[in-house]
Amino acid sequence: MSSPYTIQVLSIFTEYFESPLATSITGKAIEKGLFAVEPVDIRAFATDKHKTTDDVPFGGGAGMVMKPEPLVAALEFAHARQPDALRILLTPQGEPFHQALARELSQAPGLILVCGRYEGVDERVIDGWIDREISIGDYVLTGGEPAALILIDAITRLLPGVLGNVCSIDEESFSKPSLEYPHYTRPREFRGRSVPDVLLSGNHKLIADWRRAQSEKRTRERRPDLLDNHRDSND
Repeated sequence: MSSPYTIQVLSIFTEYFESPLATSITGKAIEKGLFAVEPVDIRAFATDKHKTTDDVPFGGGAGMVMKPEPLVAALEFAHARQPDALRILLTPQGEPFHQALARELSQAPGLILVCGRYEGVDERVIDGWIDREISIGDYVLTGGEPAALILIDAITRLLPGVLGNVCSIDEESFSKPSLEYPHYTRPREFRGRSVPDVLLSGNHKLIADWRRAQSEKRTRERRPDLLDNHRDSND
């Protein structure tokens, strides 16, 4: 692969990614060659005339299951192009996605993301051709494509050169065991609401102390679990 960091995305709806990946910071970074996203159409590996990628589940039940033959063929094609890339299935049953995991995956040699559909994929595919299963939350989507976009965005913004101000990454919510402090910009007053005086003081220590206190307050009020998890990890 020519790009320094490449993500292959296996999907039966590869057109889903065209507009989001051409937009904003992501699109500019791809244009600059900072990373590449390469969709792989699973249907292209189906061998029947209807390009079938799903079938009824053994044992009965509602819904359909993604067939192993075209999906494994697509995985083997992607793996041959990127032998060291992690093969990740996006599924509600996977490990929760979070900022630390995004940072970990940004340091991987590359990724192969598999977008599941229907009731899921044949378990034999997971057993033999998937390295990791990841979930973006405790809810069910119609397919793994939205989840793949979330991973792509969260991971690639951590790559060198993608963001203009690398310092902002370290101050963001979830980069530390706390939420980010409030932000303000011009105008100084807006419809009777003023910017806190401390931010206009020019005293960098006071500003840093205020931001730290606001971050801790916001975390206690909104996500106390972050503080609890941090304490547990340090015990």
